[in-house]
Amino acid sequence: MSSSGGTHRHALVIGAGLAGAAVCAQLARRGWQITLLDAGTGPAQGASGLPVGMLSPHVTRAPTPLSRLSVLGMQATLVELQSLVPQGQGWQACEVDNLGHDRGRWPAALVRPSALVHAWLREAGSQVLPRWRASVQRLERRESGVWRALDSAGQLLAEAPVAVVAAAHGSLDLLAQPDGPMEPRDLPLRPVKGQMSLAVLRGAPLAERPQRDNGVFVPRYEDSGLPPAWPARLWAMGSTYTRGDSSSHLTPEAHEANASSLQAICPPAARHLRGLQASGELLGWAQVRCASLDRLPLVGAVPDARVLRLNKAQAGSKRERQPLGETPRQPGLYLLTALGSRGITLASWCAHLLAAQIDGTAVPVEADLVAALDPARFAWRETRRQSPT
Repeated sequence: MSSSGGTHRHALVIGAGLAGAAVCAQLARRGWQITLLDAGTGPAQGASGLPVGMLSPHVTRAPTPLSRLSVLGMQATLVELQSLVPQGQGWQACEVDNLGHDRGRWPAALVRPSALVHAWLREAGSQVLPRWRASVQRLERRESGVWRALDSAGQLLAEAPVAVVAAAHGSLDLLAQPDGPMEPRDLPLRPVKGQMSLAVLRGAPLAERPQRDNGVFVPRYEDSGLPPAWPARLWAMGSTYTRGDSSSHLTPEAHEANASSLQAICPPAARHLRGLQASGELLGWAQVRCASLDRLPLVGAVPDARVLRLNKAQAGSKRERQPLGETPRQPGLYLLTALGSRGITLASWCAHLLAAQIDGTAVPVEADLVAALDPARFAWRETRRQSPT
């Protein structure tokens, strides 16, 4: 039986970027009906509107949760791309040269995230009812067990037994409200601004393949499906990673930061970037991503941190500590956010894990990795920290 409490398998998904669209696709494959809510006029209008990003492994000397997750995520995303998006119309396979840490040449792909978002929503078809210009300001659960999404005037936008918050940094405002299940300390999400510098590619590219050090240099990307605002043949450098910045406007300082990073990767390309900036021909893209305090995604059932703390207070000086998996949860409320700068790599697999949890089915994955992504981990750690020893 699913966590919707019966055969009425209907979910709200808030956010129509990579995370939200991936959840829609995974739930639709399991037979769910989904109401998709987003404040924009269409899908992939936030950080998932990046013109081109990198799908690649996160290589470390010893396995870490992120490196393990990246292996799973890269495999999952490649399957989705190969199945749903023709090469040259949203992605192209490549290799990337790592020039700094984790030196080596690794298999990779250049991906336009919006192509994958649109492909997932097309595949889901009539099982997804999108509601655009639907800015969710509040979630409330009725005694009947139904979650209601409300706008700023308190008007109902949609309701369902299950709700998934996939609103990037906006997830914090929805869940950490004065009378909500969490406080900001329970959901330590941070805005991270990224600015990419890009331009029309005229003539031969300045490198044979993408290169990465402090940022990724894409010497050539061709995509017949790019929106008219972007050239179908381009080169790019970026993006910056500015913690705590929630603005989305382009700045010359960020372009120069990209040029400085590019100087260490490919000096001729750095000179070209600065020349284009001086002549006014340099293009750019900037948006805000979301990262957690430990830089891992948050995937799973939303904790009821207030009940967790109440239970701890009632326990007094008892030494028993509640396991993470037994943390009180908000029934039917789930979270997928904080993909950081690795949304292309992580969204599909994380959505697969989350949909299985919602649907009450098993996923063959190590329990410690699931725990590393659990949205309750921060509230749980805080409670443990305050426990008497």
